Amino acid sequence: MKRDYYEILDVSRDADEATIKKAFRRKARELHPDVNPDPQAEARFKEAAEAYEALSNPETRELYDRYGHDGLRGRQSTGDFSDFGSFQDLFDAFFGGDVFGRRGARSGGEDVAVAVQLTFAESAVGATRPLEYGIVGACETCDGAGAKPGTHMVRCETCGGQGQVRQVSRGPFGQFLRTQVCPACHGEGESPAEPCADCKGSGRRPSTQSLTVDIPAGIANGQRIRIAGRGAAGERGAPSGDLYVQVQVAEDERFRREGLDVVTRVAVPVTDAMVGATVTVPTVDGEAHVELRPGTQPNDEYVLRGKGFPALSGRGRGDQRVVVEVRVPRVQTDDGRKAVEKLSENLDARSYREDEGFFDRLKHAFR
Repeated sequence: MKRDYYEILDVSRDADEATIKKAFRRKARELHPDVNPDPQAEARFKEAAEAYEALSNPETRELYDRYGHDGLRGRQSTGDFSDFGSFQDLFDAFFGGDVFGRRGARSGGEDVAVAVQLTFAESAVGATRPLEYGIVGACETCDGAGAKPGTHMVRCETCGGQGQVRQVSRGPFGQFLRTQVCPACHGEGESPAEPCADCKGSGRRPSTQSLTVDIPAGIANGQRIRIAGRGAAGERGAPSGDLYVQVQVAEDERFRREGLDVVTRVAVPVTDAMVGATVTVPTVDGEAHVELRPGTQPNDEYVLRGKGFPALSGRGRGDQRVVVEVRVPRVQTDDGRKAVEKLSENLDARSYREDEGFFDRLKHAFR
C-alpha cells in the first residue's frame, strides 16, 4: 500500500505551496542518489518526487485530497528523475537554477586547511602560532574584478546579461524548461571588456597569506579552529572561503588526557610509601608537591584540584590525578638483607591489613 503523500513529505494537509516546495527540496537534498549512497535512498527519493508531483499541482492535489491514490490513477507519471543527470540538474528543472536561493551567483572561495603542532602543555594553557600558507587570492592588479584597470564590464552576449541559459527538455513529467548557468560568463551576466593581463580575467591569483592565530587553552588533538574569510578568494569579488586550523597535540610521556583531567604517574621508593613523604610531580603549568600519607599503596591516587584542562566554553576546569607507583628495591648485600629482616620482625598482620573503606571508618568512629 502506498504511503500518504503528506506523510512522505512530512507536511500537514493544509500546508501551502511554498511549504510543500520547501519540504521536497529538503527531501531531495537528503535522498538524491548523487549525494546519498544508501541503496534505499533512490526508492525513497522517487517516492518523494511522486508526492511532490501530486501535491504541487492544485488540480491533482484536490483529486488526491478527495479520493486518495485512487483519484490519481492514470494521471501520474512514475516519479522517475533519471532524465536529469545530476543533483544540480534536478534543481535546475524544478527551481530555475536556484539551488540555494541565488540566481547566477558568483562562486565563493574554497576553504583552506593548515595544521599546527602543539606540545601537551600548550594545549592545556593555550598558545599563539604564526601561520603562512598559500591560497588563490584576489588579484591585486584589478582588485578582484577581473577587468583591466580603467576598463569596464560588458553584458554577456550568450545569455543577454541574465546569467542563465534555458533549454527545453523532455522528461518523465513531460516537457520541462531547463535553466542552467551560462557557460560563457559563469552566471554573472557580464564579462570584462578587456580582461586583466595578470589574472586573465578571473580576478584571482596565487598568493601567500600570513596571520597569527590564538589557540585557546583546553583544545584537544584533532580539533579545528575556523577563521572566517581567510580562505581562497571568490570569483570576481564573491566571498572568500574559510581557513581551518587543524590542531595536532604531541604526546608527552609524563601525561595522559582523560576528558578535562590530566593523569600522571609518579614512582616512589617503598620506604617513602610506607612512612609518607613529600614528592614533586610535573603539571601542565609547572611543578607541584604532593604529600604522601603513610601506608600509601601501589596505584593509590592523589588529586590536584584545578590542575587539568580548562573547558573551551570557559566554565570549569579538570583536575590532575597523580597515580603512585611503588618501587621495591633489590636487596643485594648482607647488611641490606639484615635490615629488611629486622624490619620484618617489627611488622605484624595489622601492618598488612586492607585499608578501611568509608563506611568502616564511620562505624569505628561511632564506636
